[in-house]
Amino acid sequence: MSKYNRRLLLSDLKEPVNFFALGFGAGLSKYAPGTMGTLVAVPLYLLLQPLSLASYIAVAIAVTLVGIWLCDRSAKMLGVHDHPGIVWDEIAGYLLTMIAAPTGWQWIVLGFVLFRLFDIWKPWPIKVIDRQVEGGFGIMMDDVVAALFAWGVLQLIALFVV
Repeated sequence: MSKYNRRLLLSDLKEPVNFFALGFGAGLSKYAPGTMGTLVAVPLYLLLQPLSLASYIAVAIAVTLVGIWLCDRSAKMLGVHDHPGIVWDEIAGYLLTMIAAPTGWQWIVLGFVLFRLFDIWKPWPIKVIDRQVEGGFGIMMDDVVAALFAWGVLQLIALFVV
């Protein structure tokens, strides 16, 4: 696969794998596709928020596990490992960040900001995973670890604020 990003086209969304991996089209954004993908996750989170904690966790894990296959397949179709337009990992990462989050728009925004911060900043070991782990597993895992960092900070803040 090429290490150079190819330009995504609206026609790429015709393939169902790409439609989902590209965040229902959010990944086609010329600017900050990862942020756009995370924005797509917010209404999904709002739909899932009423679930019991166990059900929510099960869905978030399922989205993550499906993402390993989905991102791997899409990367192969696009011919680019971890194309910036592949944003399913951001969707899964945000849903993981929001596990057991307090209710309220402030927490939705804080979870969003924290996840994007860790996903962009990539402190150790996120950067190592991003650079060294290949395939769909690698595409997903740096965001999973970023989500765990964001989740931890969100829960610490909630512990002292709520």
